[in-house]
Amino acid sequence: MKRIGIMGGTFDPVHNGHLLLGKQAYEEYGLDEIWYMPSHIPPHKKDRNITAGEARIDMLHLALKDLPYCVISDFEMKREGNTYTAHTLALLKEEYPEYEFYFIIGADSLFQIESWYHPEKVMAMTTLMVSGREYEGAARTFDEQIVYLTEKYGAKILELHNEEVDIASNDIRKRISEGKSIAKDVPELVEQYIKDNGLYK
Repeated sequence: MKRIGIMGGTFDPVHNGHLLLGKQAYEEYGLDEIWYMPSHIPPHKKDRNITAGEARIDMLHLALKDLPYCVISDFEMKREGNTYTAHTLALLKEEYPEYEFYFIIGADSLFQIESWYHPEKVMAMTTLMVSGREYEGAARTFDEQIVYLTEKYGAKILELHNEEVDIASNDIRKRISEGKSIAKDVPELVEQYIKDNGLYK
């Protein structure tokens, strides 16, 4: 059975943190592939304009071209309307019954997951792989949150032991709009693509 790690997100733009996370999941847990799956319209990001899907996929191609274990999936991009994780996982299991899926998230998502659309279905259908341990203002510690979700939902949760990544796509967009360098945060080809296409100005 193929073991697939799913990296979801808008990837607007894809950055080195996304690549590090995929690499960590692949290496630490011996996954077969990491699928980078850009979302069509994320339900929680209606308050801003998302860059066209084609450009986000172009940037992913440039960022991942030398990483043979990484696959770009337009599975969510092809669907109309909101793309909820619970729907996506159900459709993936239907289409690829022979695959086992692992969903890669940050600590913030681990603490917010109960506010997701049908969190019980998400946790029933996949193993969560979580990066980072810090989440400000949380009532529980990271380890307590894992115990809580495991006991309440039967969640299967694995920790990713990567170095701390302090890169966010919205910070990158902000820096571009201010004319500042993003060279240390995105692959060189992605930086060039953003410049060539005048993105985030």
